[in-house]
Amino acid sequence: MDAAANSTRTETRTDRPDGAGRATGLADRIRPWAVLIALPATLALAALGGGAFGGQEVSSASSGALSADATPLAPAGPAFSIWSLIYLGLAAYAIWQVLPRHRRDARQQRMGWLALASLVLNAVWIICAQAGLLPLTVVVIVALLVVLVLIMRVLVRERAASWQEAAVVDGTFGLYLGWVSVATVANVAAFLADAGVRPEPFEGPAIAILAVVAAIGLLLALWSHGRLAPAAAMAWGLAWIAVGRAFDEPHSMAVAITAAGAAVFVAVSAIALRVRAWSSPGPA
Repeated sequence: MDAAANSTRTETRTDRPDGAGRATGLADRIRPWAVLIALPATLALAALGGGAFGGQEVSSASSGALSADATPLAPAGPAFSIWSLIYLGLAAYAIWQVLPRHRRDARQQRMGWLALASLVLNAVWIICAQAGLLPLTVVVIVALLVVLVLIMRVLVRERAASWQEAAVVDGTFGLYLGWVSVATVANVAAFLADAGVRPEPFEGPAIAILAVVAAIGLLLALWSHGRLAPAAAMAWGLAWIAVGRAFDEPHSMAVAITAAGAAVFVAVSAIALRVRAWSSPGPA
């Protein structure tokens, strides 16, 4: 691999073996505890949004605009079970990052406040959705997507110091980013449909958007050197869009096949790039 290619590879961690990073100020001492405290509130609101406390489910809010059959780009209902895995990962992350050896970790100093912002935005999105504030849900989910991209930038620039960190931090936020990438498209589609933008026939625009999502998945894989977690979550969301269009309304086999093809494309692209990274000399 030439020098130019090597210069784009993920940087190696420069932290001390004990995980200490830069000198910490008051903000950095507060940060891990703020993340830990924010987690239960986010989980409680997520449970509320799922109807666990007898309230209105998010899918029923906004006159059903966010339901699985509201638009051609809405994933089928089971797709949202991925949130259980993401929330489990966030819980593990919140505990992991507050442990004494990780509080001063340079990587956490760079991404910790962003992680907190992602929890807050997640909670705010649920509140807006249940209140029927569909335009605000678009603003919030786009902000959440930007925050997750910024987190991924930190994770890409510096390697995890251990396999535990790779699983708890990189894996969790990789899944989070991949899923929110697809969810943002579905959210925007729901907002537009609710506003009366319902093209007929819908197949052409839906297929074009799915092609763009597949291209974004490829770009994300290239940028992250084939990280599998974001690709897996994107492929999951796209696959459930395919299931929704094949077996639910609005029915369209053309959209279903395109979504399935996009899911395979995103997954295979990331796997190929990951294999290439593993087989290339130098840090992966």
